[in-house]
Amino acid sequence: MTAIARITLLSMVLGLSACAVQRPEPRPLPPIPPSQPSPTPSTSPTPSKPSIPAKPAKPAKPLPRTSASFAPPPGGDSHWDPKLGVYVLDGQPNTFYRQRTYYRWDNGWGRSISPNGPWEETDIHGVPGGLGRQFGQ
Repeated sequence: MTAIARITLLSMVLGLSACAVQRPEPRPLPPIPPSQPSPTPSTSPTPSKPSIPAKPAKPAKPLPRTSASFAPPPGGDSHWDPKLGVYVLDGQPNTFYRQRTYYRWDNGWGRSISPNGPWEETDIHGVPGGLGRQFGQ
């Protein structure tokens, strides 16, 4: 028998033997013999538990300031909007940032490498998906 045939046969046997290994089934526990009669349900009323005052509602989590996947814009204040999938620039209306590109909505989309422009016109296909859904173009 050749070496390749031996190796093939041996790996098949080992592979099949691994499939044949099974966990032992758990044995059922033997029944416990009754030593005392089972208790009968009580018909007397149970004492009520004192009421625990409700915990005050936790305030909603603040939105994260940064994304785990995208770096914030260099300089300037911004916060991450997970719904839109972009950073929203604070103090600049309808101006957003993601992956070294700024996006601005001004009756149409523009994009730039700077928050101050110059702005290049683009369509909905040139902006992150969350922005296109939000502004419904």
